[in-house]
Amino acid sequence: MTPCIALLRGINVGRAKRIAMADLRALLEGLGFSDVHTVLNSGNAVFYAPTADVDRIAQDIEAAIAHQLGLSVPVIVLTAAALDEIVAARPSDHAGGDPSKCLVAFVPGAAALATAATLCNTPWAPDRYAVGPRAAYLCCADSLLTSPLVQAFTRAMGAAVTTRNWATVCKLQAAANALPAAR
Repeated sequence: MTPCIALLRGINVGRAKRIAMADLRALLEGLGFSDVHTVLNSGNAVFYAPTADVDRIAQDIEAAIAHQLGLSVPVIVLTAAALDEIVAARPSDHAGGDPSKCLVAFVPGAAALATAATLCNTPWAPDRYAVGPRAAYLCCADSLLTSPLVQAFTRAMGAAVTTRNWATVCKLQAAANALPAAR
C-alpha cells in the first residue's frame, strides 16, 4: 500500500463545485483506497492506495467525481514520499515568509514544470519565485490577490496546476505521516 495525497483543484471556493468532505471520503473509499482522511475543506485527502501509479489514481478520482457528483474537477495525486521531497526542496529564502502568502504549486508533470520555469527569467521583487524538481514555489510580500507574480503564474499555468499555501502543505505532510503503519 502506498500513502498518497490527492489535491482537487478549485472545489469549495465560492458557490461553484461544492463537494462535502464526507462525500469525498466515501468516493475515495469506494475506489478501494483505505484510511482516507480529508484535510481542511478545500479538496485535500490522504489515503493508502493499492498502487503507486499516481497518474492512474488521479484519472480514477476525476472519473468518479464526474460520474458520481457530476463535476469536472482536475486532480493531482502524489505519494507521501514525493510530498516530503517537495517540502525539503522549498527554497531557503521562502522560509521566513507568512505561510498564508507562500504557495506551493503542484504540477501534473515535467511539461508543466518547464512552463513554470519560464517565469524565472522575470524579476518579481519583493515577491520570490523558484521552481524545484517537483513543484514551483511562490512567496508574496503582500496580497496573493494583487501579486503580479501570482497573476502571471496563473495566466501561464492555467488549469495545469493546483496551489496550496505553506500552512496547508505542512498539514498535509503531517496527515500523511500520521497514517497508520503501512500494511
